[in-house]
Amino acid sequence: MFPKIEITRSFNAPRELVFKAFTESEHLQNWWGPKGWAFDISKFELRQEGVFHYSQTSPDGNVMWVKFVYHVNAPDKLVYPSFFSDEMGNIVRAPFNDNWPLETLNTFTFTEHVGKTILTVIGHLYPQPRRKRFRRAFQEPSFNWLTTSLLFHMTKKQPQTSLYIENSGVVKFRFI
Repeated sequence: MFPKIEITRSFNAPRELVFKAFTESEHLQNWWGPKGWAFDISKFELRQEGVFHYSQTSPDGNVMWVKFVYHVNAPDKLVYPSFFSDEMGNIVRAPFNDNWPLETLNTFTFTEHVGKTILTVIGHLYPQPRRKRFRRAFQEPSFNWLTTSLLFHMTKKQPQTSLYIENSGVVKFRFI
């Protein structure tokens, strides 16, 4: 079994809104996944044992399917095992690495503190060469896009680049 990683991120938004950004398809469409990739939802059931099944298509046309099975305690916690899958939802090996785990368990905890939301993510850590890549994935684009999406939702104005950077929050990593 691989070790785990803990990631903490602060957002200048109420907890209910940040939780919705992770649990409503119209919000996910605005920020989920790698920059430049198309994101298409096949199935989205936010409930206990509900399934989130989606595909991501790279700019060069490669398609990856992913499936989650939700365990929800709104708006405090979201837990889901995730798997690479085929179009039908059957578990398959990651298309980029045969050693990637077939299943990872992800726990997202949402805590409100003085009008901000502290998001703590605990997930399985991948083999050593992937650690830096895993941290970069959470540190850079997706959570920054989420911040922009939250600001837009709260203000109904598209933030300027400087506002986008200033409000991106601080990411802290701890290997456990």
